[in-house]
Amino acid sequence: MKVQDLGKSTFLNLLFKPAGMAMESRLRRIFHDPEKLLDGAGVKEGQVVLEVGSGTGFFTIPAAKRIGDQGRLIAIEPLATYAARLTERIEVEGLMNVQVFRRDAVNTKLASDSIDRVLLFGVLPFPSLPLNRLLPEMHRVLTTGGVVAVWQFPVDGWVPGSIGRSAWFDYLGKHQGVHTYRRCDAGS
Repeated sequence: MKVQDLGKSTFLNLLFKPAGMAMESRLRRIFHDPEKLLDGAGVKEGQVVLEVGSGTGFFTIPAAKRIGDQGRLIAIEPLATYAARLTERIEVEGLMNVQVFRRDAVNTKLASDSIDRVLLFGVLPFPSLPLNRLLPEMHRVLTTGGVVAVWQFPVDGWVPGSIGRSAWFDYLGKHQGVHTYRRCDAGS
């Protein structure tokens, strides 16, 4: 079954609805300050950012404001209810630099060499995002020197080491709890 089909599932959308509400809670901001994590990811004005698994926009909204009108944020979210809520929030905020797509992150359909920074915040490990398929796609869409930023909750686990050992990315380090990796041309 495709990720887009899973995103249309009434059962899954109902199951994840309470999680979507929790994603927007003020309490979450106390424990996971989005500005601090975006600092750790190196998100800056004017960048083109891809956010995988954007949910209802906990990181999307502050990232879009941070990159400004000269930047562009592409949010990929497979769940229909989350994508609809995110679109609603973007409209309320009056953000014109965000596009929301209900797509599979392992087949983004984005142009090659078009993204400056990829945010993988709270989405790894996840069964529908196997690293052996996700990493080549992220490598493909990133510009030369582009960066993947990974934040995992509640613990890092094995994922950061696996990405660093891949032929696709070089490990840059960890800042503000966010692991960063630069696109490696040896992986192409």
